Amino acid sequence: MATLLEQLRKFTIVVADTGDIQAIETFTPRDATTNPSLITAAAQMPQYQSIVDDTLKTARKELGKVASTSDVVTLAFDRLAVAFGLKILEIIPGRVSTEVDARLSYDMEGTLEKARYLIGEYQKAGVSRDRILIKIASTWEGIKAAEILEKEGIHCNLTLLFGIHQAIACAEAGITLISPFVGRILDWYKKETGKDYAAAEDPGVVSVTSIYNYYKKFGYKTEVMGASFRNIGEICELAGSDLLTISPGLLEKLNSTEEPLPRKLDPEVAASMEITKISIDKATFEQMHKADKMAYEKLDEGIAGFTKALESLEEMLKERLARLEGESTVHNAAADIFRVYDLDGDGFITREEWAGTDLVFDAIDINHDGKITAEEMAASLGGAIRLVEA
Repeated sequence: MATLLEQLRKFTIVVADTGDIQAIETFTPRDATTNPSLITAAAQMPQYQSIVDDTLKTARKELGKVASTSDVVTLAFDRLAVAFGLKILEIIPGRVSTEVDARLSYDMEGTLEKARYLIGEYQKAGVSRDRILIKIASTWEGIKAAEILEKEGIHCNLTLLFGIHQAIACAEAGITLISPFVGRILDWYKKETGKDYAAAEDPGVVSVTSIYNYYKKFGYKTEVMGASFRNIGEICELAGSDLLTISPGLLEKLNSTEEPLPRKLDPEVAASMEITKISIDKATFEQMHKADKMAYEKLDEGIAGFTKALESLEEMLKERLARLEGESTVHNAAADIFRVYDLDGDGFITREEWAGTDLVFDAIDINHDGKITAEEMAASLGGAIRLVEA
């Protein structure tokens, strides 16, 4: 019998949710998506040290010795995301998603400027716009920025999407692709209700199914890509979605499991459903967003989490640059990052406080007790620095 992964690929495009180039080579997805947390994790792996170092050195050379560390890191920051994107595009036949700074999530003009810059960097490297998706948070401002970008031929992936109002606004704006977060929706409901959910009743699965059916019912071209999975049951329940972006760990489970996989989502079935059409303007969006407690809280939490990941990556880059230039402040850098994440100041970073990806948390949580100490944070950064020494 074929594996679950082999069967899934018959009716869904599989996307790798990772910055790990070797993992992408292993599972050969059509597309790939990254975010700052994934790039931070990949940047600390031995095989990618040269990408990080070369990016920092080039930024320093361009700005000159008089430029501040912060200015060099700011330039290197976006260049690094593009550098990983270019490496990934050498392997996959399709598209890579590159994320706009989450701190611009409510800044339409800032988002437009950053997106155009990123596309420009890819084009300088000879990459067509058709192979890049600019990843933007699904705020009203983000959606409106993406609408403008789409008209300019810059394709977008709207992320941190939790509610039907966000999905409809994206479809009406002509967005190329959305990434509803299945696992994060489940996390919220489990915390809120204290219940465990079977895969078919998983609130994240139910949400993405509703979005998919709505899009197919009314003929929207925006693609649905389920994201942020907690288990393969969620993935199997969404078999038939346009795309699914899956972490290497879950891809491995799918690839090692042999059992029947029926298609669950089907455009022809959706087209025959009775669904009420909703038109979304700013006032309606804001009203529906405030009324959806889960979407409201998870969007804010997601932006905060991605912002922390950005700050963590920036601190790592500052330390790497200092080390390359003969200085070292690894313990100060680790302490600064630790303070950002230790929200209650109790001396531990829990998985909930982290608010980033499980991949990065697990890499730093050396003793796997579900908590990150200041020492583990320092050891994590220190390991990255020692790799440069070697």
